[in-house]
Amino acid sequence: MDLFTQIVMFVLIISVLVILHELGHFIPAKYFKTKVEKFYLFFDVKFSLFKKKIGETVYGIGWLPLGGYVKIAGMIDESMDTDQMKEEPKPWEFRSKPAWQRLIIMLGGVTVNFLLAWIIYSFMLFNNGDTYIPAKSLKYGIEVDSIGEKLGLKTGDRIIAVDGKESKRFNEAVLDIILGDEVTVDRNGEKITFPLTDEGKKVVFQTQGRNFMTYRSKPLIAVVADSSVAKESGMRAGDEIIEVNGTPISYWDEFRGKVRSSINENMVITVVRDGKKKKMDLTVPEEGRIGILLDIENLSVTDTFTFAQAIPAGFSRTIKVLTDQIRQFKVIFNSKTGAYKQVKGPIGIVEMMPTSWNWTFFWGFMAMFSVWLAFINVLPIPALDGGHVMFLLYEIISGKAPSQKVLERGQIAGFVILMGLMLVIFGNDIWNIIKRFI
Repeated sequence: MDLFTQIVMFVLIISVLVILHELGHFIPAKYFKTKVEKFYLFFDVKFSLFKKKIGETVYGIGWLPLGGYVKIAGMIDESMDTDQMKEEPKPWEFRSKPAWQRLIIMLGGVTVNFLLAWIIYSFMLFNNGDTYIPAKSLKYGIEVDSIGEKLGLKTGDRIIAVDGKESKRFNEAVLDIILGDEVTVDRNGEKITFPLTDEGKKVVFQTQGRNFMTYRSKPLIAVVADSSVAKESGMRAGDEIIEVNGTPISYWDEFRGKVRSSINENMVITVVRDGKKKKMDLTVPEEGRIGILLDIENLSVTDTFTFAQAIPAGFSRTIKVLTDQIRQFKVIFNSKTGAYKQVKGPIGIVEMMPTSWNWTFFWGFMAMFSVWLAFINVLPIPALDGGHVMFLLYEIISGKAPSQKVLERGQIAGFVILMGLMLVIFGNDIWNIIKRFI
């Protein structure tokens, strides 16, 4: 049932995005009296799951859920149907329309994707507000694991800036560090700037260590598990740990390190309870855990928005997501980071979906993925919208349209590039599945 929910959520998100994207092409095409021969959700390789002709257009659903398309008469596209191009141009064909009209038709899909994300983010901010952790609220700095240390970070650092830009939100600092070139920290009162190396990022991507950094906390106990050595020693929720074997302890990571390095050894833990010191004796079990949970200070704040305020805030959020995706491309195409190995295809994306229905995730993921589709489609690669836009801009600037042969060869080259990318993406999905059984 969990997998079913994940698949349904993924297919529904993709279906909505594809239909709206293709409507972005379809509506201006019809407005400019251009014939649209097909409007398809998913690809109908060899056969369709459903199709029906209404007017001059065949509407259908294919079986391969990798996108969709509209087939516009008089246009060289991924179908490579060039027979009609050998005939004289008809008034209703794409090639007969002015270049500015063709440009609007080709930009319609990415425009709709961008507007959709803007609308979703605006409504989410109006309805839910914006919850984040201000960087200035991290009184004790950050806590990093061995992966964070590979990047050059140290527990206790306070993040000041990434790539020279002030880090105002801890939530965003994590992604900024993965995508950035250098970070500036306050380390024991000294301001230090150091590069974020490709080698360090490679470890992050290899281990998918996106939780390599969190904020540092005091060792205040929230829960003591039943039948644990902590319970037997007399420890209680609300106790604050201040010493281990006579050594002062200030932070949770220090205490956790002491426990993990003392397996099968006796520990004397001093806590403060109701203003008084108490000592507890226990022996650390084989698993290196004593049965307590940390009382994590909630540092989150939530900004609220009126509807009028949510609209520009939603636009800013959309631009921020787009900017981050452009920066991700830089990292992905840097072979030294190995980030391309972590790019997920449909299988990997399905696994990212929650196992129970979550509307906040649904709309947030749809907005993010809508921006991603807009960005990918506007890339100047033949066979994508951006490739058609590239040729149209050349025509507008030079006053001369590229030859049919150039357009055909461009489509073939673009198709080869896209198939290569798909091979990498699906290869990652398949390899990740195989690794689970090795």
